[in-house]
Amino acid sequence: MVPTTAPPSGSTAARPKPAESKPAESRPARSSPSSDYTRLAATVREAGLLRRRYGYYWTRLAAVPLSIGAAIALFIGIGDSWWQLFTAAAFGILFTQTAFLGHDAAHRQIFASGRWNDWASLLIGDLFVGMSYGWWRHKHTRHHANPNKVGSDPDLGVPVIEFSAAQARRHGPALRWAMAHQGAFFFPILPLEGISLHVASVRRVFEREHVDRRAVEIALMGIRLGGFTALVFLVLSPAIAVLFLVVQLGVFGFYMGGSFAPNHKGMPVVPAGVTHDFLRRQVLMSRNIRGGRLLDIAMGGLNYQIEHHLFPSMPSLHLRRAAPLVADYCRTLGVPYTQVGLVSSYRTVLRYLNRVGLRERDPFDCPLAAQRRAL
Repeated sequence: MVPTTAPPSGSTAARPKPAESKPAESRPARSSPSSDYTRLAATVREAGLLRRRYGYYWTRLAAVPLSIGAAIALFIGIGDSWWQLFTAAAFGILFTQTAFLGHDAAHRQIFASGRWNDWASLLIGDLFVGMSYGWWRHKHTRHHANPNKVGSDPDLGVPVIEFSAAQARRHGPALRWAMAHQGAFFFPILPLEGISLHVASVRRVFEREHVDRRAVEIALMGIRLGGFTALVFLVLSPAIAVLFLVVQLGVFGFYMGGSFAPNHKGMPVVPAGVTHDFLRRQVLMSRNIRGGRLLDIAMGGLNYQIEHHLFPSMPSLHLRRAAPLVADYCRTLGVPYTQVGLVSSYRTVLRYLNRVGLRERDPFDCPLAAQRRAL
């Protein structure tokens, strides 16, 4: 069922009688949920924001092997030293920035050819980061189709965090206290996300169900995960090597999780039975993070989550320019467009998680579901 959506101002006038009707060419266009997105897409396309940026992306693609090669050379040059823990942190940051580029390729932002984007994603994700492109595509495609929708968005299925009051009610007394304070545990467990991403990737490529290019993914991930681990233990003594990997995985997990968490966590959670049009589905469930160009680089463009969800194939370099257009358009439609500072977004996420853990009514209840209940 599609909930009734109020049309924009000026579109509710009674239809004139046939004898008084204006010629078709002078009659004002009527608004509908589907045409709302079509008009926005036309505006964005006319502004040139969907065109490819080959020079920008080829530069970034060339920088990946060069920067990782330089980091490995520095690692070998330093040798067996506790100073390598700083190198480990640098690797964690470098792998996250590389993953952001893989994210762009997987969304067809780099090349016009889908095959070229696929192979770029495989090389970047599997070989340089150690994450399965097939696993990411299987999971992330479902998230984009239904962000924050119960039963459809896999990002709501994090094992140790509950994102709705209904989920929190499943736990027994032993976990009630932890769930009531789950916001306090959110940042401390983020470093574990690095391990979780690698484990999920490995598990995916060895599943019985069909996996595209399974052999290629296994080979590339084997080189990255096995080869990098072997190199660490060849250069470092066992104790330093273990701590090196802990720091590298911890920084990688914290950086990745911290970049994705502000985008949807704490935004409306959509009940399984509620459906609505594409524009509202993406805008109402997403949050932008306000900041300058340094934040754009630090978050890989993910701070413009609304624009990214509306136009997944838009080069991340163009998202900053698209944001004012989208914000103004949403304002004319009366669609809430959420944009906050980074610290404010994290406060909202933590407060929301704690309230869900206390099994209260969701404080960010879906406005479309609320509208339907009122009918």
